[in-house]
Amino acid sequence: MANILVVDDEHGIRDLLWEILNDEGHAVELAENAAQARAARLRERPDLVLLDIWMPDTDGVTLLKEWASTGALTMPVIMMSGHATIDTAVEATKIGALAFLEKPVTLQKLLKAVELGLMRNQRLSQPLFSGSQSTSAGHSAGLVATTPPVLAPVRSALQSFDLDLPLREARDAFERGYFEYHLTKEAGSMTRMSEKTGLERTHLYRKLKQLGVDALRGKRST
Repeated sequence: MANILVVDDEHGIRDLLWEILNDEGHAVELAENAAQARAARLRERPDLVLLDIWMPDTDGVTLLKEWASTGALTMPVIMMSGHATIDTAVEATKIGALAFLEKPVTLQKLLKAVELGLMRNQRLSQPLFSGSQSTSAGHSAGLVATTPPVLAPVRSALQSFDLDLPLREARDAFERGYFEYHLTKEAGSMTRMSEKTGLERTHLYRKLKQLGVDALRGKRST
């Protein structure tokens, strides 16, 4: 999907963002300070950076200024902070930050900001050419053609489970088909599965294990 650099001095936040973004299919690089962020930016050439404002060595706004002044701000940057003022957020935006996320960052706001950042990066990095429309149409047609066969077996299982089974077994069969269908539909993303089913991730993992559903099923089939 995309290469995303997460820069935050708090270990717990780095791990949480890594888990969420990795679950969405992105390659995630972690940095705990500005020095590591500089090295990672040169090494990985990230498509997007999530940058904490308050860090011990060099704060995020100063690092953003450095990148902007040296021509290194070639990717969208989303600032994060739990203590920043409105003035700080405005300053970061004027320097070149795409957006500002207030901590604790909600899942919905994070994914939306990342989506917008990657869309912007794609528009800036891919030049238009005369065959773009037909190429896009070809890709879209390919997606339409390949999606039904992937979902069809699970959809069929949902529609044909045995109503003569005892209630508990029938319920388990339905739930198994339900979760297998959504695992395939969401390409194995537990984040989107959690949103779709309304279950917390821990409860969702426990439920899949109880039903004997392989949580990696959707990822392997894509």
